[in-house]
Amino acid sequence: FDVETTGLSPNYGHRVCEVACVRTCDGAELGRYESLVDPGRSISPGAYHVNHITPEMLAGAPPFAAIAEPLLAMMEDAVLVAHNASFDLGFLAKELAIARLPPPEGPVVDTLALSRRMYTLNSHSLAAVATALQAPEPPIHRAMSDVQVMWFILEQMMWELERRWGVTTLGQLIAFQGGPIPYPHPRELPLPPSLAEALASQGRVYLRYVNASGQESERVVRPIHVNERHGYLYLLAHCYRAGELRTFRLDRVVELAAEVGAIE
Repeated sequence: FDVETTGLSPNYGHRVCEVACVRTCDGAELGRYESLVDPGRSISPGAYHVNHITPEMLAGAPPFAAIAEPLLAMMEDAVLVAHNASFDLGFLAKELAIARLPPPEGPVVDTLALSRRMYTLNSHSLAAVATALQAPEPPIHRAMSDVQVMWFILEQMMWELERRWGVTTLGQLIAFQGGPIPYPHPRELPLPPSLAEALASQGRVYLRYVNASGQESERVVRPIHVNERHGYLYLLAHCYRAGELRTFRLDRVVELAAEVGAIE
């Protein structure tokens, strides 16, 4: 499953604006569900730069509470699979809490965690993994497109996991990815994982950023702290490209990742 959102984190008041889910068994599709969702707020510049979902596209879309039950029905008694699962689960937790509905109970498999264990890549983004595994279509940052690519990636991974590592059971798969992925409590949603990790370890992150003029740039930064001013959250970080401290408005961040690749 996959969600498109109005921004980086439900901690910042961001919401789901599109959701997609495909239920499969033994490589066969059993059903699918997708819907645009009225988020009840505007889409941040950074999120729009990624998914290109406009207010006009969302006009007349149902609120999440109206689509939650059919979505949960698709997830019942299933293993949940997502790429960077903590991100999608965080938004799912928040939306279900608002709708006063219980969360899904299935175990979680994260194709991002699997990719980091299996492959040596400059980036483990969904697009980078799709390219490495020669997916027939690239993801386009829309929910169903990304789900279709994720399904292809998972099938390739499962074949390779059995052949190279002898992984044949769900328990072995979860152990291989590094253990169970907890379902987050909606009142305890973290910062985006890569940002929280970098703040705690004084490490570096790669980010793509859109400034007020709509120009996109790529940076490697060392986050220092996050604060709020005038209703927006800002990241103060040392920017290696500029060689000095810079401030980035978090709702203008298009992509934030722990992998820095070759960009300096």
